Amino acid sequence: MAGIPLTAQGAKRLEEELHRLVSVERPGVIQAIAEARAQGDLSENAEYDAARERQGFIEGRINELEGLLSNAQIIDPASLDVDGRIVFGATVGIEDLNSGSNVTYQIVGDAESDIRLNRISISSPVGRALIGKAEGDVVVVTVPSGEKEFEIISVEYK
Repeated sequence: MAGIPLTAQGAKRLEEELHRLVSVERPGVIQAIAEARAQGDLSENAEYDAARERQGFIEGRINELEGLLSNAQIIDPASLDVDGRIVFGATVGIEDLNSGSNVTYQIVGDAESDIRLNRISISSPVGRALIGKAEGDVVVVTVPSGEKEFEIISVEYK
């Protein structure tokens, strides 16, 4: 199986989430199940059903995180010889030439992408279009709303 690309910061965030789930969330839900069981008839106990459902979610997320982290390939873009080109982990400032708006994205793996935090996946249309380009280049990206042109304003490796 190929490694799952992660930035060092992304791997750290996932490890912290795993630790919280194992050490805080899992014991809490086990306690909630025990308290709901103590109330008697489980067939009509909504608290028990909710706690069991929460336990299933927590255990599933723990398994998912353990799998991601065991197959992770940590990539530090600062250690790569990139010659100013955009690679995985780069923080890229772009200008939308259609609207004139500027935005900064970090290109990360699928497991750590979060558009609210301006982290886009390397497999997204914008992420794929930016890889290999350099500051000053113009890229055309096909997105669901049509084609967009972006000029690369800055490239940083944090």
